[in-house]
Amino acid sequence: MILVLKEEITQEETDRIRSTLRGEGYLVREMSDGGQSLIGAIGKATQDLDFFERLPGVERVIPIASAFKLASRKMHPQDTVVQVGDAAIGGERIVVIAGPCAVESREQALAIAREVKKYGAVLFRGGAFKPRTSPYSFQGLGEEGLSILAEIREELGLGVVTEITSPAQADMMMKYVDMVQVGARNMQNFELLKCVGRMGKPVFLKRGLSATIEEWLMSAEYILSEGNDNVVLCERGIRTFEPYTRNTLDLSAIPVIKNLTHLPVVIDPSHATGMREKVSPMARAAVAAGADGLMIEVHHEPDKALSDGPQSLYPEQFGRLMRDLYVIAPVVGRQLDFGYLEKAQAVRHMSAARGDSDRRAAFLGELGTFSYKACAQYFGTDVEAVPMSSFTQIFEAVKRGDVDFGVVPLENSLTGSIHENYDHLLEYDLRIIGEIALRIMHHLVAHPEGNIETIKRVLSHPQVFQQCRQFLEQHPEWELVSARDTATAVRKVKERGVVTDAAIASKVAAEIHEMAVLQEGIETNPRNYTRFVVISKEPLENGPRRKSSLIYSTGNRPGALFETLKIFAEKGINLVKLESRPIHGKPWEYMFYVDLEADIESPSFKPVMDVLEKNTDYLKILGSY
Repeated sequence: MILVLKEEITQEETDRIRSTLRGEGYLVREMSDGGQSLIGAIGKATQDLDFFERLPGVERVIPIASAFKLASRKMHPQDTVVQVGDAAIGGERIVVIAGPCAVESREQALAIAREVKKYGAVLFRGGAFKPRTSPYSFQGLGEEGLSILAEIREELGLGVVTEITSPAQADMMMKYVDMVQVGARNMQNFELLKCVGRMGKPVFLKRGLSATIEEWLMSAEYILSEGNDNVVLCERGIRTFEPYTRNTLDLSAIPVIKNLTHLPVVIDPSHATGMREKVSPMARAAVAAGADGLMIEVHHEPDKALSDGPQSLYPEQFGRLMRDLYVIAPVVGRQLDFGYLEKAQAVRHMSAARGDSDRRAAFLGELGTFSYKACAQYFGTDVEAVPMSSFTQIFEAVKRGDVDFGVVPLENSLTGSIHENYDHLLEYDLRIIGEIALRIMHHLVAHPEGNIETIKRVLSHPQVFQQCRQFLEQHPEWELVSARDTATAVRKVKERGVVTDAAIASKVAAEIHEMAVLQEGIETNPRNYTRFVVISKEPLENGPRRKSSLIYSTGNRPGALFETLKIFAEKGINLVKLESRPIHGKPWEYMFYVDLEADIESPSFKPVMDVLEKNTDYLKILGSY
């Protein structure tokens, strides 16, 4: 059961509730949901619910009917994010775990690890102990394999995941790896589950070959009941009557799991299909269905693999899959970040250099805005998100050093550039260190008892009204009221308490303020994306640098702009954006903002920049990222 505590509860009352629950034999977990204090109590009921509702400080008691308690979303309404090395599974970014089925040699494992990291994997998988159907098949290298995994982590910065098959291996796992995997055959090995629960390391729990979802969650309950909250569920296909694939991948488990539990879910299409050509389609489908990550088997010589070669992708195939996922992820509100590890390591290096661990990033508006979501997807949990009231305030805060980073929009695919921020980039001596493209989905948000037929007044940011023009034209009687940002609009609607008011905002903003979504996806064009950039005073040391931005002006003479663009063309540098902005105080003269697919600050590009500088009147490098 869950005890919802009163807002005015005293510490003495809280202590007494805990003591009473423990005296009744309950396992006690303290939680919060949207600022509301909760206590979860797990155990066999010895008193009726009325007894606990009468305790001073208790507002109400919510029973949990499901067999699994700690894994239940009722017990833990917020999604769990499991940190493994520099990767966070269950957050805003898709996590891809890749590597061979088994560690066969140091050379083999390192070669594959370099390849999967190059293409964007953030965790490395490889079996050191292999439970096989046949006792004569390759069983793994044992501790030698574990030491190879540890070497991969040290050399490449990839967290490592491997399977534990016996409690006797626990000490070795603690010594060598970052995450332990409980395989499908061991899903109901309860002594092993209790063992990994006591180890405290993140656990990757695969679904059994014939297990129901409830049986799978009950296995997770064993681990959670030992005090280990860092559990990731992995759907890897179940055994059915169908012979055309190795197993049947149960993609319908993803939304079911998301509804039942707070634990993140990862899909393993390699074991599910058993066939190389079917892995990528199922991986793409899994991301579209809402999976938090993927586990993909990759081998540079699958025909010579000692285990599961037919289902292993070649590195180049893995690279193509990752590019597909990069495109698919934003459609469902997620990101696949090719610079994930480089970014996390650069932020950590910055913290170490300054002697503290707190990094801060400013965004426009309140929690729940699209700027906040962009900040969360770019940095994950590595930095603290700080709300600001204007773009100027963000630039000033970064300039003064009050925050380390700023996240600001530059352009929208429907309404074009945010010119104010282009002007700020020229004015302030700051650098672009990264970018992120966010799909913008607008929803009509109102009070739970509201009705679209009775709406009279709608609040949102003016640009949002433009992006939802076609929908709003169907309701010409609505009064449109400008707000600073979408989350502020939702908050004002809630505070005003008028059921005929509504806001246009994100689903996150609606959830934060406990409001209802009356209609989803009301933007005129579903291809509605906003490109955000991340600004800072200094570049991220060793951060990703695949693109560059610069500003320049040319003389007012025929062919002047052409001469600069010709420099890029002759050197094979792809120009992905060109925008002109008027120069303040100089009518009909312009600055050109240029984005290039190249690291123009690398030594190899110095000759190109020297020629460009000779052909421009003004040149400023905004950053490489």
